[in-house]
Amino acid sequence: MMLEGKVAVITGGTRGIGFATVKKFLENGAKVVLFGSRAETVEKALNALKEINPDWNVAGDCPDLSDAEAVKAAILKVKETYGKIDILINNAGTSDSTKIENYAEGQFEKIMKLNVNAIFNAVQPVVEIMREQGGGCILNTSSMVSICGQPSGVAYPTSKSAVNGLTVSLARELGPSHIRVNAVAPGIIKTDMVAALPEQMIQPLISAIPLRRIGEPEDIANAFLFLASDMASYVTGEILSVDGAMRT
Repeated sequence: MMLEGKVAVITGGTRGIGFATVKKFLENGAKVVLFGSRAETVEKALNALKEINPDWNVAGDCPDLSDAEAVKAAILKVKETYGKIDILINNAGTSDSTKIENYAEGQFEKIMKLNVNAIFNAVQPVVEIMREQGGGCILNTSSMVSICGQPSGVAYPTSKSAVNGLTVSLARELGPSHIRVNAVAPGIIKTDMVAALPEQMIQPLISAIPLRRIGEPEDIANAFLFLASDMASYVTGEILSVDGAMRT
């Protein structure tokens, strides 16, 4: 039980990497509040988790992450319910593959708002809580493409590069308050979108990965578990690549 007694908030927790991380944290003794985009997806995720283990202490909410006041209210609700917040994982985000000439007006800003601004909106109220309680852990989901870029969809790697800068800078700023800040940069992971790709598209992807397999959501959840645990008590300001060394 690596997180026994810890309270965690995980955004984007209803599916894929987020859901796997919620499950992993519950398995390791944490109490978890997952945030999702819609009430129905939150309820579906909670029902699925309760089917696995009805004794898990898990709850959900669906604040608009682009609305700072809505996020603050949801964060404060968690604090009021559990008395503390030990871990915040900013996992919610959106990808993009639009060619530069095809970007619609406002599309770039929309991606930045969800992938960057939303993190700031969650971090700001959580920092105040963590400072009052003497410390905590903030983790962000970055991406392999923040390091190596991608052929199209410039908004996505741009946003994830911003996540890296935010992570490292906050680690330096918040270290004296005993708040650790790190990020995980996943490579190609078997989410619903990737799993739906035809075999002729999957095989070239696998051949480009030195470990010769696509990552599982649990691979990323394991990285988050390590970084959130006391095993990483002296780790902060790191962008941990979990990509099978696929960085081209």
